[in-house]
Amino acid sequence: MRAYILLAEGFECVEALTPIDLFNRAGVEVVRVAVGGELEVSSSHGLVSLKCDVLIEDCDFEGGDALILPGGNPGYKNLRESEHVLHVVRDYYKRGAIVAAICGAPTVLAAASIAKAHRITCHASVVEQMREYWVLSDSVVRDGILITGAGAASSWEFSLAILEELVEPSTLLRVLEETMTIM
Repeated sequence: MRAYILLAEGFECVEALTPIDLFNRAGVEVVRVAVGGELEVSSSHGLVSLKCDVLIEDCDFEGGDALILPGGNPGYKNLRESEHVLHVVRDYYKRGAIVAAICGAPTVLAAASIAKAHRITCHASVVEQMREYWVLSDSVVRDGILITGAGAASSWEFSLAILEELVEPSTLLRVLEETMTIM
């Protein structure tokens, strides 16, 4: 299994790092794709810089099982303004691969003109931009191949929802056991 995570300047740390960590633990190959011309991408508050594996314009997305779009401001706006990103989102959706977006990143789905009338969730700050969708207040919403998360606080649940589609139940259970502690 392979997942591509698109990282643009201003990404939200927890929304990017949680799926990267959990997927690595599950043995899912995670390809960090830089959007914006530089392999090094900084988070929204400048707390973290990630070195990506490849620039989006040099990436061959063939064979990917999931595409992940973290939020963060202005990260989700930078994703939304990239024609490369919109093309990849449309391609993944058309071929039936998982498209997952969290926080403000569901606006990328709207910009790509996909998944209209699907159930989604997103950050409260972008609800108005998602008028063509059925916006729910849930922390995570799955509608077919589309998985959306409301924001940073739902990063764990969002990542597990994607992972559940990619790996065997025994692998998911192992990851949960590794990462959870019982009080």
